[in-house]
Amino acid sequence: MAKKPERILLVYTTTATRAEAERIAGALLKERLVACANSFPISSRYWWKGRLERSRETGLLLKTRRSLYPRVEKRVKALHSYAVPAIEAWELVRVSRPFRDWLLEETKGAA
Repeated sequence: MAKKPERILLVYTTTATRAEAERIAGALLKERLVACANSFPISSRYWWKGRLERSRETGLLLKTRRSLYPRVEKRVKALHSYAVPAIEAWELVRVSRPFRDWLLEETKGAA
């Protein structure tokens, strides 16, 4: 029976600062838990402790393989400054074959 191909995930989190996003991305890349990280400024509105808040944050998109998600989540939590960081993962339905192959190659050291 043929082995099912590994699925690719896009993991999203927000950070308090660009420096924090860079630190988290750098650690995950160095550990080969992700193949790529993108950061971008965002404006956020959310409820926190009964109050409606507004802040400027940095969004962080991390590309990884599904099997590495538990380790990615654990490391993001350990490196994050928020008490309750948003850590969300979406399984990608379609990924170009060259990108998928590259991602799998770059993260195989962590697998």
